[in-house]
Amino acid sequence: MNHAHHKKVQQLCHGIDQIAMALLDRELLTINIFHPQQMELERLFSSNPEAYPPGGRKKKKGTSWGQHVLIDKEIFIGEGTEAIKQSFDDHETIVRLGLQSVINIPITSNSACLGTLNILMKHPRIQPEHIETARHLGALLCSALLNLQSNTAQ
Repeated sequence: MNHAHHKKVQQLCHGIDQIAMALLDRELLTINIFHPQQMELERLFSSNPEAYPPGGRKKKKGTSWGQHVLIDKEIFIGEGTEAIKQSFDDHETIVRLGLQSVINIPITSNSACLGTLNILMKHPRIQPEHIETARHLGALLCSALLNLQSNTAQ
């Protein structure tokens, strides 16, 4: 990816993060690119790069979360630390950061999953308006992730 395009994508991610902070009271926001052949997610952006550095990867092959979000392209809502423990390998880090709820939005185009928008919060319950806001924020990422995937495929 060229430098100018990378800078624009990062600016978009920062903007989405600022909106999520203002409207959802988010504590952590990450944006991942999906690599379907490997069933892996690669972190493109993180609001907490110390705990979750960009470039980090997560294997999702054979997980119910991966099936739900990446294959079935359904939003995942995790409420409470028990739901987080059941769904994420890195649950200890998530809990240590005091995070108790998560919204994972699959970013899709033409029925393909391109990546995910992940919003984690300290409050244990997700409200319907949080999900709707997160869906709209995820939609803003579609063209950027589509462009990134087409650039890496070349």
